Amino acid sequence: MQRRAAGAVLTAAVLLLAGCSSGGGTPEAGRDRAPAGTASGTASPGRTAEPTPPAEGSVRVVRTVAEGLRTPWGLAPLPEGGLLVSSRDDGTITRVDEKTGKKTVLGTVPGVSAAGEGGLLGIALSPDYASDRLVYAYLTTESDNRIVRMLYDPRKPAGLQLGAPSTVFRGIPKGMIHNGGRIAFGPDRMLYAGTGESGDRTPAQDRDGLGGKILRMTPDGEPAPGNPFGDSPVYTYGHRNVQGLAWDDRQRLFASEFGQDTWDELNAVKPGDNYGWPRAEGKTSGTTYHDPIAQWHTDEASPSGIAHAEGSLWMAGLRGQRLWRIPLKGTEVSAPPQAFLKGEYGRLRTVVAAGGTKLWLVTSNTDGRGEPAGNDDRILEVEVS
Repeated sequence: MQRRAAGAVLTAAVLLLAGCSSGGGTPEAGRDRAPAGTASGTASPGRTAEPTPPAEGSVRVVRTVAEGLRTPWGLAPLPEGGLLVSSRDDGTITRVDEKTGKKTVLGTVPGVSAAGEGGLLGIALSPDYASDRLVYAYLTTESDNRIVRMLYDPRKPAGLQLGAPSTVFRGIPKGMIHNGGRIAFGPDRMLYAGTGESGDRTPAQDRDGLGGKILRMTPDGEPAPGNPFGDSPVYTYGHRNVQGLAWDDRQRLFASEFGQDTWDELNAVKPGDNYGWPRAEGKTSGTTYHDPIAQWHTDEASPSGIAHAEGSLWMAGLRGQRLWRIPLKGTEVSAPPQAFLKGEYGRLRTVVAAGGTKLWLVTSNTDGRGEPAGNDDRILEVEVS
């Protein structure tokens, strides 16, 4: 990984860190302490009790925003309007006009080596995007998975609007499967990345490795202040393949991940905790590992992106070909999850909150596993409750 000036780290240290949920686990050095400045998941004195969403909700597809996309993976709404979408296999980032559906290719990201589940994956905007115009991307290269950032200049001609990528973080294990790939900036302005164990079970339990983890770092790629294992970007470990990251309205982090043959998981994230893989899959009877708050058989989910809206988490399913609603009370599921859009749009890759009751939903039928193969991919506007 690349190191940056100490001043950047000291500046980041004064930022308010994100609150994370509590969960089970055997105490280890540093595990029971949330990073300095974080909320513990307990309401502060004087705060009102958290509302619980209705046990049942609804989903309505308002319209198709854009179609004809190829292997779309990450989605980042622009504050000035428009949606940036990455193509896993083509290595391009395209701007979609959310009103007209017009697509403009910003450019191709150099260094992408697309194979299997690897390629150009998640994208995110800098927390200072309004002033620095930086777009972050998680990508697979010939040697590793890494995170880069690029200047986006819409004044330049189409195809030439991305500046040369600068590597922020490197050395994440790569493989034909389980490359992770989701990145997001949290409420604390730190960069979070979900990684996979690249098909090798060993890295997930190795706290010194980068595979099978949730990583937390500064925008410059340094270990974030307050991380649970000292000068390490590792935030949590024991994951198989983290595919979704989202915060609720009280700044608590949740993550979705692929199981193997039995259970896919939705987890409430507590810094320093061990989520079990490969020693455990799904909920266990003991307290050694942090249990998921919800689990599904793999043919019902194969979860990818998640988003928080209207008091619930919304989880896109690939193999399951459905959108799951998971109502929450704090960091617990308050009612049985509901499935929507089952089989109507094929594989669902990414879901992003669009404000209020709206979501952006991205399909994934051109990734080599859709049926029929090569079926069209699109972005949908969805209204939920």
